[in-house]
Amino acid sequence: MKIGKLRFSTWLFWITIVSMVGYIGYYGYWFMKGQPKFYGQMLLLVEVFIGILIASLPFLIEKLGNFYFPQIELVFFYIFLYMSIFLGSGLQFYGVTFWDKYEHVLSAMMLAGLGFSIFQGLLSARDNVSNKPFLMSLFAFAFGTTCGVFWELYEFTADGLGGLNLQRYEEAGRLLVGRAALMDTMTDLIADLTGAFLMALIGYLMMKQDPSSSRYLVFKSKRQNFFSSYYF
Repeated sequence: MKIGKLRFSTWLFWITIVSMVGYIGYYGYWFMKGQPKFYGQMLLLVEVFIGILIASLPFLIEKLGNFYFPQIELVFFYIFLYMSIFLGSGLQFYGVTFWDKYEHVLSAMMLAGLGFSIFQGLLSARDNVSNKPFLMSLFAFAFGTTCGVFWELYEFTADGLGGLNLQRYEEAGRLLVGRAALMDTMTDLIADLTGAFLMALIGYLMMKQDPSSSRYLVFKSKRQNFFSSYYF
């Protein structure tokens, strides 16, 4: 296996794994010495460990399912995982302004990317997805945006049933009113719409320039041995 032929997503996978293992080693050492670096360090260590398991899932699923994930989907998956678990939770980057909005953009791009594969699955075997770049991109945009809406519905329901303040309607024990109470939800939806649009645009431009590039946007069956999963 030539290193130069490793998929870009595989490089991102190893960067994520090495970073998370290093986090557990370093911060776990100080936690065991009774000098935790962050509040709730034990929970953060558990979250990062779970992140390692989640990062490994695509390769396990590819192995068991005998198919390849779309390359673009994996790229955004690992970027999102790195930002949300390693940087966001592990290193407490959620204190950075608009950090959660960046994650919404990436998650919407990831979900819109999944929309390309779903569109392919809805077509008959005789249809060629590369001949329908606009419809395919439109579906991806709609799918990614819809998933963002459903997430906000989940947050609204969870806030109502459990008082979790996921939609940030309360600040420092004070209920927000008017536009301030809507700000978190609406900016989340704007970020979702932006991410879905960007992914749809990327996919459309890729297929218009080179119809064969649709192979990076859809699932592929394995026709070679397992080690070929490391290649484009």
